[in-house]
Amino acid sequence: MSLNNRKQERDFTAEVKALQPEAEKLAKDGKLQDAVDQISALEKQTRNAADMSSTSSLLTLLTRLCWEANDLDLLNAQLTLLSKKHGQLKEAVVRMVDEAMKWLDELKKQKDEGKFASGKDRWLELLKTLRDITEGKIYLELPRARLTVMLASYHEALAETAPKQASTSKAPAPVSSSTNEKDKPKPEPVTAKDHLDTAADLMSDLQVETYSSMDKREKTEFILEQMRLESLRGNWVRVRVGSRKINRVYLKEKDTQDIKLRYYDLMVQLALQDDEYLEACSAYQEVWDTEEVKKDAAKELNVLENIMIYVVLAPYNNEQSDMLHKLYADPALQKAPLHFDLVKCFVTKELMRWSGIESLYGPKLRQSPIFAPGSTLGKKTGAKAEEKKNDDSAGDARWEELHKRVIEHNIRVIASYYSRITLQRLTELLDLPPVTTERTLCKLVTDKTVYARIDRPNGIVNFKQAKRINEVLNSWSGDVSKMLSLVEKTSHLVSKEYAMHEAGAVAKGGKKGTAVKA
Repeated sequence: MSLNNRKQERDFTAEVKALQPEAEKLAKDGKLQDAVDQISALEKQTRNAADMSSTSSLLTLLTRLCWEANDLDLLNAQLTLLSKKHGQLKEAVVRMVDEAMKWLDELKKQKDEGKFASGKDRWLELLKTLRDITEGKIYLELPRARLTVMLASYHEALAETAPKQASTSKAPAPVSSSTNEKDKPKPEPVTAKDHLDTAADLMSDLQVETYSSMDKREKTEFILEQMRLESLRGNWVRVRVGSRKINRVYLKEKDTQDIKLRYYDLMVQLALQDDEYLEACSAYQEVWDTEEVKKDAAKELNVLENIMIYVVLAPYNNEQSDMLHKLYADPALQKAPLHFDLVKCFVTKELMRWSGIESLYGPKLRQSPIFAPGSTLGKKTGAKAEEKKNDDSAGDARWEELHKRVIEHNIRVIASYYSRITLQRLTELLDLPPVTTERTLCKLVTDKTVYARIDRPNGIVNFKQAKRINEVLNSWSGDVSKMLSLVEKTSHLVSKEYAMHEAGAVAKGGKKGTAVKA
């Protein structure tokens, strides 16, 4: 669909073809300004006549001559001027911006090769000029998104070399109280955190999910980059918001496997920030259901181990129990026999000794990043770090969480076998101090995982819920009705057998009732 809504009044193709060699000759002779003036004069005529093709050719010609003359100051000035001309054709501006964006890579390459000392500044200046041109223009939303990715990557690279703290040698300049907050220029980033925040803010300012001109893959990669930068600065709320913008059905296509792995890696990080181990398990199941992972035996084994670890770390509920039993029934998980045996311990209704779990599984599990002492995997960052202030490493915290899951499993097993038990005997079975036993039991009762009532004076725990009179009567009435139904059904079956037997005897020529009397 054309961006030009005006009707073309005249065709300037011949004039443009005649001017092009003349302008190029003037630029080569060092008369760049004369060439610019001639092109600008003809550009005004083509623009007023709504000749989109000729205007586009003149805009790209003018900017190309400035680039070839290595006059980047004039190039930036002309880019800004041409984009602001009254009645400028939109499609011509789009082509001019697309042409100018090609030179950003060339400037970056020249800087990397050390051809000129100020290459990075010139690259940044051109980039900012193009971003200013594309600001607020819907027809330039796609180039602006790509320019934003470049600028965000630039600030992220600076964050790796910038100081962690700002220098305190220079005091900030006083700001007048009458200055409007919106008119205040943003301070230049100095520290690594400043650069990282700048990169994340640049990406978050664009709502690419509403861009119709951007294809689905590029849009998904842009949102993933937004999520990654937000995760680096610890803004996990925005990471969760970004995750909802991505269509998970699209990630199941064959040509999106790399994007799928990046997405679920971020989902695992997000789940660990909130200690949502069941979500982490589900994310790893999606990773496992990827052809690239299944082809690599080492990757598949690592993913299977993570699936089994996180499912046993998750607090008990109906969803967790259902997932645990489904995984246990999957023969593929037996590729990791040690972790499979751990899952089997949680599926079987038997007591587990924590000392035995430590001796059997501890040496292997404590070497993994999930449980390793001093591990930083899933370490709280941003607001999560402020909410949960402790000096324990993430690995030690998860190892203690596994201990809690073992205790909770043991209490559920005891509740299924005992209707009443003394508190002393319960502490012996759990290998815990009485205070810890009571606290853990109270938590399970609060979560409605088990029913229990503690008689402290007598030191007795009652796991059997007392029924009300109405419930007892309803249960008795239901049992009587069930018994009568069975009696009626049995009587009907007996009568049916008698009838069939008599019918068979009659068919054989015998007298009615002979077989019954015999």
